[in-house]
Amino acid sequence: MSDAPGLGTGGAEAAKPARLRDALRQARIEAADRTGVVVDLRDAEVARLEILNEALDPLFAQVPDQVDLFDRGISQGDTPRLWIDVVAHILMGRDKRMYRFVQDTRHGRIVLAESHDAAAVVDAVTDYVARRMIERERALAATPLPEQAEAKENEKSRYRGFWTFAFGFIAGGVVLFAFALFAAIRNP
Repeated sequence: MSDAPGLGTGGAEAAKPARLRDALRQARIEAADRTGVVVDLRDAEVARLEILNEALDPLFAQVPDQVDLFDRGISQGDTPRLWIDVVAHILMGRDKRMYRFVQDTRHGRIVLAESHDAAAVVDAVTDYVARRMIERERALAATPLPEQAEAKENEKSRYRGFWTFAFGFIAGGVVLFAFALFAAIRNP
């Protein structure tokens, strides 16, 4: 019965752990290779985003200092991203060679541009930056500065105070006249 499965001879028992040990060693090597490939792909993504970031330097050099809409930088999370502002960023596509310029909106994420060519993405970002600056100008033109709004409110309250005083003065005069007239009629 020494040939029955599970009851093998001493030579067979020694062979199985050696094969399992070799298989575990090989599986660890393959896992490390896959991890290395993933790290290499991620490093390649970051490098491509850094190249695009450098290509955007001339554009952002032209943005006036008082415009603080844009906060450009690369985040190196699970998915590396080149942020343009709070709602728009560039990430690499599934093939890790295509740039995807996306914007997060209330209704979900929309793709603004997608290209293998960095110059095409730079053009799309340039258009986006121009539109955002125009939106900012319109918003600033539509709302008065806080100092102007406060000055107008103070002016309105001064006029309100004047008219309240004038109305009170006239009403008081009318009441005094009516009281004097009533007193004169009662005492002839």
